[in-house]
Amino acid sequence: MHPELLDCYLQLCLDPGLPRERGWPLFAEATELVELPPDRWQRIPRLTPAAAQAWQSMQAAAKQDGIVLELISAFRSYRYQAELIARKLDSGLALEAILRASALPGCSEHHTGRAIDLATDDGMPVLEPQFAETPAFTWLQQHAASFGYFLSFPPDNPWGLMYEPWHWCYQPDR
Repeated sequence: MHPELLDCYLQLCLDPGLPRERGWPLFAEATELVELPPDRWQRIPRLTPAAAQAWQSMQAAAKQDGIVLELISAFRSYRYQAELIARKLDSGLALEAILRASALPGCSEHHTGRAIDLATDDGMPVLEPQFAETPAFTWLQQHAASFGYFLSFPPDNPWGLMYEPWHWCYQPDR
């Protein structure tokens, strides 16, 4: 593991004040997950059963309206989140820049098995703010809440994370 990431991870584990300083909640890893059909890279995404059911219903409803919603990312373990940050550090990105786009291990909604990152089939690069300019995003704004999904990181969100129009989290009690 990259030394800077190890320091960051250990600091998180030893000092829960770090996420609090950033206003980030801590999330437990989901324990009950179901597998979904492979994504475009042939990875098997996993979600909690309720989030998976809601996602599949939402995707089917969007399809009926002529909108393609593609699942790009779902559950991530603490370890995977740490490896993701380590790869970004190894590519030369500074930790502060990384933490504007990726949460610390333990602080990602993806750990819950209820968060999804989405794309559409219009050839647009994935996980980019331009997703907000697509018909898919407009459809999500109008319909996602009826399936229990909400946009987690709008512009100027209180956590200091970049705007992520592709990131939605299943929160049926909201």
